[in-house]
Amino acid sequence: MSEGKVYLTGHILVPADRVEAVRAALPEHIELTRAEPGCLSFEVVEDADNPGQFNVSEVFENQAAFEAHQRRAQASPWFKVTEGIPRDFKITSG
Repeated sequence: MSEGKVYLTGHILVPADRVEAVRAALPEHIELTRAEPGCLSFEVVEDADNPGQFNVSEVFENQAAFEAHQRRAQASPWFKVTEGIPRDFKITSG
């Protein structure tokens, strides 16, 4: 998994009482992630039919870039805003 691109797809389910905070924090999280070395694509979009469900699609150049993103995100305001929110992600490489 170290040489090929890393793909993450799935969603997070944000409780109604936290949706506004997540919406407010999302633009900065997207901007910072897209600026990371090795980030090829990063999309987080609220599902039009399911308010509070944010669909996630990420592509990183390789495993090292993906892991660097994870470390950065865990030290960010985004992590605090979304802490404890259920995530349903699938990670593949190729």
